[in-house]
Amino acid sequence: MGKRGPKPRDPSSIEWSEKMAYAVGLIATDGSLSKSGRHIILVSKDKDQLETFKNILGLQRIKIGTGYSGRGDQKEYYKVQFGDVSFYHWLQGIGLTPNKSKTIGALAVPDQFFFDFLRGCFDGDGSIYAYWDPRWHSSYVFYLSFVSASRPFLEWLQQTSRRLVGVRGRIGQGSRVLQLRYAKRESLALFERMYYATGLPCLERKFVKAQKIFSINETHNKNAQVAELVYAYA
Repeated sequence: MGKRGPKPRDPSSIEWSEKMAYAVGLIATDGSLSKSGRHIILVSKDKDQLETFKNILGLQRIKIGTGYSGRGDQKEYYKVQFGDVSFYHWLQGIGLTPNKSKTIGALAVPDQFFFDFLRGCFDGDGSIYAYWDPRWHSSYVFYLSFVSASRPFLEWLQQTSRRLVGVRGRIGQGSRVLQLRYAKRESLALFERMYYATGLPCLERKFVKAQKIFSINETHNKNAQVAELVYAYA
């Protein structure tokens, strides 16, 4: 008789935490559950993101692989795949399924950890971008956005964020998929809740980009206020 492996964990023993919620956000956007019933996969173009993911879930022995997209320019990506039946079932229990991209909906994420989860979604499939809009006296405009092929998932993100913070956002059709987008003040409100402390797991390049955008906006606002004062007293 062969040697038995370790006894599987009880899915009920897996607990929510700030780090776990962030990891689930990554899985909900850039990850997938295989049809095997045991394997979880996460892909990213950022190797450091997968290192953070591994550290959160205690996957130090799992190697990061590489692959290439099947699209024109054959971009390289990084990949982590591991088997954990209990964690797989736990993820199913909160609402994730195989082939979820177009079917994912509301997930059973506790309010306490929702913004850690949202930060994971942002690092997975989210973005922040800015531009100068000449139509409004060279106004500086920026948006925080989340994308998905599933409207119910974006509607759940939108409704939960509105309930917890009061931001509205807007869902519209992007270039290929749907996009939930927040403009200036709402972006700042969400960002403050997602990055509520230092040292939180996050993708550094997106955090740094956001900080640069906010800094430019703050400088622009100060310059605009000075210009208004000069005009008022001229």
